[in-house]
Amino acid sequence: MGRRIGGPGGGSDKGGTGGGAVLAGVVVALAAAAGVGGDAVLSRLGESPPRTNSNSKADNRKSARDADSAVGRLGLKVTKRFARQDAECLTSSWGRVREFLARTPCRSLDRLVFAVGDGAGDTAVVSVVWVGFANGSQTRRFRDVMDEYGSGDIKPLGSGLLGLADVRFTAAHYGSRVSGSTTTVAETEALTGHVDADLLDALAEVAAELPRPTR
Repeated sequence: MGRRIGGPGGGSDKGGTGGGAVLAGVVVALAAAAGVGGDAVLSRLGESPPRTNSNSKADNRKSARDADSAVGRLGLKVTKRFARQDAECLTSSWGRVREFLARTPCRSLDRLVFAVGDGAGDTAVVSVVWVGFANGSQTRRFRDVMDEYGSGDIKPLGSGLLGLADVRFTAAHYGSRVSGSTTTVAETEALTGHVDADLLDALAEVAAELPRPTR
């Protein structure tokens, strides 16, 4: 779901450009970098995962290499990542989001930040936040608050943690999803060079499909 920004051109509705093959390749690479299952992501995208008879570490490494190879053929690469897990959310939130969490504490908080580049100086930063609650009702109510522009946020991990220049996440490119007792929120921003706004929008929506990392 896209968060509306307002003003001419505002909002994060998926654009008509940015090709599905590119997005599928990027999201599988993000899944591999995040340590989550690429097959699960492909299933969410309506693709058929490859058949396998083993879940061994060797298979997992091969899946990661395949994902990197696919992104490489598209001229893109996940260059850096940083992850953090927390037991509570209140200290990492602000605005009405914080007010909601003060009344309804979360059960878990997982955050990731990625850098995606094309090797030619064009770089985007992707933030993904997973917030776990006691039940689905709390999760859906939290998403309603998060999706309203100006309501506050769970503080994304900054690109400074990747050794890159800091970028401010504005929610101009935003996606969210509810799955069971978890709300996933993704935001993207261009960091260097030129990254098409439609691609940033679509990256945020697709990144919101990533399953929460295993604790």
